[in-house]
Amino acid sequence: MHFDAEFWVFIGFILFIGVLAYFKVHKTIGTTLDGRAARIQKELAEAARLRTEAEALLASFEKKKIEAEAEAVAIVKQAETEAELIAREAHDRVAEFIRRRTKQAEEKITAAETAAAAQVRAAAADAATKAAEIVLKTEAKGSFGEQLISNGIADLKRLLH
Repeated sequence: MHFDAEFWVFIGFILFIGVLAYFKVHKTIGTTLDGRAARIQKELAEAARLRTEAEALLASFEKKKIEAEAEAVAIVKQAETEAELIAREAHDRVAEFIRRRTKQAEEKITAAETAAAAQVRAAAADAATKAAEIVLKTEAKGSFGEQLISNGIADLKRLLH
């Protein structure tokens, strides 16, 4: 029998497999692969846990975002309401100020009219008194005339003032 190269390769392969089996390399490889599979399984579980936490955190942030937006809208509405109230109060204060100033101006005008009328009456009374004095002095002479003039002037002053 003649053994060719393929036969010797086959025999070498069988011996190699036998040596591997004798030293239990297949168990070592299995244990290593099982350890690696367990480590990968553990990493996958950790990744799933982290993903769950990340999703919960994302949901929390989205909820906070919605709450913050609602709060911002409420703040804007409150600010608008307060601004309207302040504007209304300012308008009312300005209207009241104008009303008071108008009343003061009207009172000053009335006082000025009254004073002017009093001055005109006083000037008219003085003019009438002087005119009466001149007329009476020229027409009524003597002590009777003087007393008449004094009484007339006093009466005129009392009536006009």
